[in-house]
Amino acid sequence: MSLLVVGLSHRSAPVSVLERASLPADAKAKLLHDTLAAEPATEAAVLATCNRIELYADVDKFHAGVAELSTLLAQHSGVALEELTPYLYVHYEDRAVHHLFSVACGLDSMVVGEGQILGQIKDALALGQELHTAGRLINDLFQQALRVGKRAHSETGIDRAGQSLVTFGLEQLAVGVPVEEWAAGKRALVIGAGSMSSLAAATLARVGVAEVVVANRTAERAERLAGILVASGTGVRASAVPMEGVARELTRVDVVVSCTGATGLVLTADDVRGAVSRGSAPDPAPQTPAGLDLGPAGSSSAGRDLGSAEASFVPEGVGGDVLARLVAAAAGGARLADAGAARTLSAEPDGCPVGLEGRAALTGVDANSLELHGTWADQGGAAAQRQPRRSGRSQGDGTPVRLALLDLAMPRDIDAAAHRIPGVRLVDIESLAEASADAPMAADVDAVRGIVADEVAAFGAAQRAAHITPTVVALRAMAAEVVAMEVARLDGRLPDLDERQRAEVNQTVRRVVDKLLHAPTVRVKQLASEPGGAGYAEALRELFDLDPQTVASVSRADEADKNHDSGRAS
Repeated sequence: MSLLVVGLSHRSAPVSVLERASLPADAKAKLLHDTLAAEPATEAAVLATCNRIELYADVDKFHAGVAELSTLLAQHSGVALEELTPYLYVHYEDRAVHHLFSVACGLDSMVVGEGQILGQIKDALALGQELHTAGRLINDLFQQALRVGKRAHSETGIDRAGQSLVTFGLEQLAVGVPVEEWAAGKRALVIGAGSMSSLAAATLARVGVAEVVVANRTAERAERLAGILVASGTGVRASAVPMEGVARELTRVDVVVSCTGATGLVLTADDVRGAVSRGSAPDPAPQTPAGLDLGPAGSSSAGRDLGSAEASFVPEGVGGDVLARLVAAAAGGARLADAGAARTLSAEPDGCPVGLEGRAALTGVDANSLELHGTWADQGGAAAQRQPRRSGRSQGDGTPVRLALLDLAMPRDIDAAAHRIPGVRLVDIESLAEASADAPMAADVDAVRGIVADEVAAFGAAQRAAHITPTVVALRAMAAEVVAMEVARLDGRLPDLDERQRAEVNQTVRRVVDKLLHAPTVRVKQLASEPGGAGYAEALRELFDLDPQTVASVSRADEADKNHDSGRAS
């Protein structure tokens, strides 16, 4: 076995590099074809997800294989080799097997124990089989990786060590509140209809959102996913819209999950800013004293319709025109002139009740408003602390969240600048990586590591034993041919033997040959299965002067059978 893997992942490379090094579907196919065209590789598979790009190959030469696979990854990912090299890792033979088995079990995932990687490994194998780049070794390796991953999930509690990336992302959006409580009654937009987007839509339905809208460039896929959600029995309302309808949907939803194969941004910061400013969806945690019936400018009834919490901040006599300007400015993130400077108004509950957190006076603000600000400043926010806290989740700066965004695409679908927009919370692959670094590891992880170690040893032994099998089969075929020749010669010398006697002689000769070969062939398989046992096959061929073409033909027939069986299994 000369298995080599060259790759990069969220553990070895920053998200900015992973983003640029992503592989679309057509690039995967071209990469596999070019890998087989390269001299060192005889078979190959590529595992490309949001968090990793790995190229597996059976190579004749280690150093030439590393150089060739690294160059091919750089060429097809679009990142220069000199820039990519510092982030690449290389595993060979048993270490490469250990790596893939760990990946399959979720030990190398961003969220430990997540199970979606199994589907991605299966897809990688299916692509290799479809393109005929997966030979005996790759088929055996990936099929066994799938079995090991399933075993880890069924025999241990690795699932408790983490969740799917979707669930983990929703937990980050919920900021400490149970996801079911946070999601209840919300309206969600899912952009994309691939495997990750489908998982996101199903997860949103399961945790209790009221409505899911699916947008996709292929309308049929979006409609099919929406139909599946409706039939899921969760009670969620679901519908499909074309990608052109995303801008309109943004104004009416609370949550957006995006995972497409687009190479550019699907949502720009301007798209998000415009949606938040125009949106009419109910806000569980209003950004400003919304609910005010400000009435016409200057109305003395301003503040009359405030809830009790907001009303406690409105002193009698504060003009409606002043509050109207302050609220409108805070809601739109606008800036008002402040004695020649610029100041962003904030209307968060724990801040100044009229949004004047500064020593200078706003031009045109009356004395009552300034007095209220002064009282708040002198008391150190005591009045605000008496304010009942709202249940809505807020951004890190205290701004209540109007729109929650979860970007699971690589490269990213949503402009990273969107997180700076007031009222928007964005969780993407990079922030998930930071959050997962502090996630607690379950005790079951050790059990899974034990499973991986055992399975790697068993796989290596089986591969080494399989390597000598064609030689053993060729040896037994040669022995059978010798027996047939000698029995035929005996027939010529003893023509008077009857059929029963001929059968007895034939069986006796074969039995003698089988007994002579049994012990050495069993022993050579045992020796070959141990580390360093690859030389026994060559020794056997030399000792018995076996025809290399006969051994090769047995290997080809065995490989064809394995490919046929694994193709049906997948």
